[in-house]
Amino acid sequence: MRATTPARLLLEARRRAGLSQRTLAQRARTAQSVIARIEGGATNPSWKTLSHLLRRAGFELEAELVARGQDRSQLLEDVPRILRLTPEQRLIELRNAARFFERAVPGNRERF
Repeated sequence: MRATTPARLLLEARRRAGLSQRTLAQRARTAQSVIARIEGGATNPSWKTLSHLLRRAGFELEAELVARGQDRSQLLEDVPRILRLTPEQRLIELRNAARFFERAVPGNRERF
């Protein structure tokens, strides 16, 4: 996945389509200055606006989110802190976690 900015996307699409800023602006029914501000990085358009401008240049905006592998459990990151606690403090942590999970169960309104 290549990271890029809205400015680069719009500039590349416009150039590949062989359009001037003015022509793209006319096609998109906006001002040339809007195109210039986006391409110059002075403003970041919404997804909807960027998609519209790219469509008017003849391109579609697509995004893909790919899950990354979990190297470690997030719980493991808390181990050093837990090890610094006294046995009494660990029991308090455990009680608090139990309360949280009890309340998280749907239909369970029991209070401790």
